[in-house]
Amino acid sequence: MNKITPFLWFNNCALEAAKYYTAIFKNSKIESIMHKGSSGEDIEENVLTVSFSIAGQEFIGLNGGNEFTFNESISFSIACENQEEIDYFWGKLTEEGQEVQCGWLKDKYGISWQVVPKNMGELMYSEDPNRAKMKMDRMLGMKKLVIEELKNI
Repeated sequence: MNKITPFLWFNNCALEAAKYYTAIFKNSKIESIMHKGSSGEDIEENVLTVSFSIAGQEFIGLNGGNEFTFNESISFSIACENQEEIDYFWGKLTEEGQEVQCGWLKDKYGISWQVVPKNMGELMYSEDPNRAKMKMDRMLGMKKLVIEELKNI
């Protein structure tokens, strides 16, 4: 187990969410499932927690009920190699989710994600303050980030 592991409180859909995320990201899998009772069946009502990894990062999902919900104060950032990767993750995570702004989205479980180019700092940098402002304004006007549009400013 990692020293720090994100622990996510789901509204009784932790196993479903773990299956969803592990299907989207490479190097991902469900590690273990802890059941509430003795039945040991992997149906959502019997699952207390599910340990899973997404792209090698460990997570634990808890079927905690609807007392708490996710919000934008916590998000996960995906550093993408190219536009194809941005398009892939954006498409998968916005299915039944919501596009927000500047590369941010909320997936169908309410978790916020930032889908950004790995070289975002380089793309946004310019010694010319006017050009830097134009890049920032363009990025702020985007939902899904488009690398070529930022490069061409």
